[in-house]
This record gives sequence, structure tokens and C-alpha cells, in this order.
Amino acid sequence: MSGTPTPRQALILWCLLGRHGSALQSALVPKIDKADREALLAGRYVEATKEGRSLRLTVTDRGWNWAGEHLRAPLPPNFRVLQDWLERIGADLAASGRTLADLVGPPPEAPAPAAPPARAKKPSAAKAPKKPTPKQLRARIEKAYLALTGGERAKAVRLSALRAELAEFDRATVDAGLAAILRGDETARLSQFSDPKSLDAAEREAAFSPAGEPFHILWIQS
Repeated sequence: MSGTPTPRQALILWCLLGRHGSALQSALVPKIDKADREALLAGRYVEATKEGRSLRLTVTDRGWNWAGEHLRAPLPPNFRVLQDWLERIGADLAASGRTLADLVGPPPEAPAPAAPPARAKKPSAAKAPKKPTPKQLRARIEKAYLALTGGERAKAVRLSALRAELAEFDRATVDAGLAAILRGDETARLSQFSDPKSLDAAEREAAFSPAGEPFHILWIQS
């Protein structure tokens, strides 16, 4: 990599700095190409550590210094509005004498881990309920959904609440029902939180992640 990041690599740095300098690669938008990530690693602008099924990218001191000195560095054309804002921020920092790190500030403290939800007492093997058919499981999920929304549809229901409402089933059974919805249910869909910072430990634990991409919300239409 040359001494200067490309416009797309500069955009990656700003995406990370907007999250206090560190984030899971899977949480960043737009998607990061391997070539750009490896170039930033080789240039020592970021560091990468394995976290679950994803990589956590963290801006190094070199990356912070470069960003603070290059607020006018070109970005991809589609991000002109960000380019304009960075120029305004650069002018303000120059006038006030503050640094980019002063503006971004320290990352928020991690929330205290939530107490794990109480597990339903496992029935004895002789009284274990029969495994529901796909149709029965879909109907039970919808019943739990309506119980949580007060009988209304087209409302967001968190999977943490849904799993608690379906406590009679193990996680694998509930996941099978969610997987069927994800494969092509015309009246239901799964989605993610628009702001990953709003996730607490309970939401992360309850997420449905069939291919490494977590879903946290269920919608059922009329």
C-alpha cells in the first residue's frame, strides 16, 4: 500500500472512527473488501483481532494521526456529503485547537452483562413434548408474536422477548422456525437493529445468526 489510503480505504477509517475507532467488520457499511482491509493492515492504519465469527478492526495511532491531518482527503464520489462535513469539522478543529480524538471522545462504557434468563425446568424424558411439525411451529411463533404485540401485526418484536415467550421449546427448535421464515415466508420477515450500539447482552444472546449475520427482530404482516 502507498503512504496514502485510497478514497475507499479512507472511508473505512472514517466508518471506524465514527464508532470511536473500533467495530466488528460485519457491522460496518458499506461492506469492506478484503483487499482494502489487508491494505490498511499492511499500512498499519488498523489492527484486526478475531471476535466470534467476525473480525474486530481497530484504528491504530497511525490511523488516528493520518485522519486528523487529512480531513480533506478524497472519499468515494457517492459520499460527498461526508466529504463536506469533514471539511467543516476540520475547519472547526483548526479554529478551536482541538484534536480529532477530543471530538470523537472515549468509547462508551460497556453495559454490565445482563443476568441470563431463567431456564424452564426440563421435563423428564417420559413427559418430553413431541417435536412440533413445521406448520405447528410457525403457528406457535405467530401466537407468541401476537401475545407480545397485544394482537397487532406489522410491529417489531425483539427475538429476546420472542424466545422467552417460546420457553417450552429449546433454542434449536425456535431457530428452525426462524430459519423457515428466513427462507421465504411471505407474511413474516427478520431484520436487524439499525443502530448496533442499541444492542445489549440479552439481544446479542438472542440473535438468530444462520450465516454469521445476526437478526434481532421479527415482523409478521397481516
